[in-house]
Amino acid sequence: MQYAGTSRTKPADKLQIKGLRAPVELRRHPTARRLTLRVSHSRRAVILTMPLRCSTDEAGSFLHRHLDWVRGCLDNLPEPVAFEHLAIIPLRGVAHRLFFTGKAGRSGIVRKEAVEGEDLPRLNVSGYLEHAPRRLKDWLIGEARRDLDERVLWHARNLSLRPRRITIRDQRTRWGSCSSSGCLSFSWRLILAPSLVLDYVAAHEVAHLAEMNHGPRFWQLVELTIPKMKEAQDWLRRDGMDLHRYGV
Repeated sequence: MQYAGTSRTKPADKLQIKGLRAPVELRRHPTARRLTLRVSHSRRAVILTMPLRCSTDEAGSFLHRHLDWVRGCLDNLPEPVAFEHLAIIPLRGVAHRLFFTGKAGRSGIVRKEAVEGEDLPRLNVSGYLEHAPRRLKDWLIGEARRDLDERVLWHARNLSLRPRRITIRDQRTRWGSCSSSGCLSFSWRLILAPSLVLDYVAAHEVAHLAEMNHGPRFWQLVELTIPKMKEAQDWLRRDGMDLHRYGV
């Protein structure tokens, strides 16, 4: 399940542009006919794709001619949200405020709490402050695995299919994928999205166990097991890239 194109590019070179608040990556592609520019929301980087025989000087000149457009795109990117004390992050689509307690917790690494008089529920992260961001991310990955294991199993039973293995990663260009051997892989960031969205991605990849394509039979299977797929698709199209700004 891919939401941003991947291609057979050669390793990226770096281009330094004074005053530009994002890294610039030069990617030589064997089928590229011209220079193209894009700003990656997930990686917060400028990607300049160029033909194999194009020089770095020519690429730099092309970038300078389009600097106003690049800066405009960068200015429109949502600000990154680090995992830090008092930061606000979504969990299953609901905004929570982080509290790094700095002390050992008696009820687990992360504890959800609703505090009277506060507008947002808390996520209390226990333990040493310097380890809190890593502990929170590990906990989120665990929550994602638990939810995805449950929904994959449900959809697999519903469609009489059987996945071989489930892995959780921090994928940048895909929310989920299915290999020809039946292994499913998902982005842990789905735990930040509304539960319907995670459920849809799980159903989408399970359906690939039967149909390794996006033809009519595939979409019939997806809609059969998750009738609200259009609602989830719309959310991913509109808000999905925003999930990549958390924990940066």
